[in-house]
Amino acid sequence: MNMRPSRRRPGRPVGSADSSPTTAAPSPRGRRPAPDRGPSDRGGAERGRAEVAPRGTCWLYGTHAVMAALSNPRRRLRQLLTTAEAQAALEERMGGRLPIQPQRVDRARIDAICGRDAVHQGIALLADLLETPALEDIVERPGPVLLLDQVTDPRNIGAILRSAAAFGAAAVIVQDRNAPEETGALAKAASGALDVVPLVRVVNLSRTIDALKSHGMWTVGLDAGGGILDGASFRQRRVALVLGAEGAGLRRLTREHCDEIAGLAMTGDMESLNVSNAAAVALYEMSRPRGA
Repeated sequence: MNMRPSRRRPGRPVGSADSSPTTAAPSPRGRRPAPDRGPSDRGGAERGRAEVAPRGTCWLYGTHAVMAALSNPRRRLRQLLTTAEAQAALEERMGGRLPIQPQRVDRARIDAICGRDAVHQGIALLADLLETPALEDIVERPGPVLLLDQVTDPRNIGAILRSAAAFGAAAVIVQDRNAPEETGALAKAASGALDVVPLVRVVNLSRTIDALKSHGMWTVGLDAGGGILDGASFRQRRVALVLGAEGAGLRRLTREHCDEIAGLAMTGDMESLNVSNAAAVALYEMSRPRGA
C-alpha cells in the first residue's frame, strides 16, 4: 500500500489503502487447485526465467524459507536440491537431520529452476502448496488477524507474513481473485513465515469481515480519515486489521464493513508507508505495552 507522499500536519493519522469490489465468503477447507505455472512463476525477478513447477506444487528457495518448509509437518515435500556447501550449512542448522534426502547439484541447476536473479543461497525445495485453513480454525488461534484488500505484490505479502509472525498474528487473509499464488518469491520475502502464519484465501473480503465480527472480532480499517490507531484501547478486544492495496486505499465496500477506521500517527513529512511497513507499525502498536 503505497499511498502518494504529500505534506501533512504532524500527528495526522495515516494508514493503508485500495479500490474495487469483492465477491463471496471464505474458501472451503482443503487444498485449492493450483493453476498451471508457466516459466513466469509470477515472482517479479523470476519472470521469464524460472522453470515450470508441476501443478499443485511450487519451488521454494533460500535458507529460511526452505528450513521452515522442511520443519512444517503440514508440507508435503517432493524434492530438495542443494549445492555441496549449502547442504553442509543446512544440515548443521537443522541438527544434522533432514526429512528428505537432498540431491547434490551445481548452482547453475538451481539458477535454472528459480531464475537467475533469485537469491536462492544454493537451496531449492519442490513442495506441495499449503492447504487453505478454514476460517473457523483461524479464529481459534490467538492474536490479531490481518486482512489484505487486493494487495497483489508477492513481496509485500511475504513481508507482511514476516511481520505477522514476529508479532504473533493469527493469520493473514487475502482475496483469492486478487492475490498472487504461493511462489518462491513470496516465500523468500516471508523468510520462513509462510510456513508459520496461515495465509487464508477467501472469495469475498466484506463477507469475511462480517464473519469475523460474528466471532467477536473488532475490525479496524487502516486508512486516513479516522482516528489514530491506539493499541491500548483494544486491550479487551480481539482485533482484525484491514489494509488496502497500493495507491487507492481501502475500497468503499470494504471500508463500510469495518467497525472503525484508524490511521497511524506520523510526525514526519511522509504521508504514507508501503503496505508492508504500515502492517508492521500497526502490529507493533497493537502489541505495545500499556503506557509505553
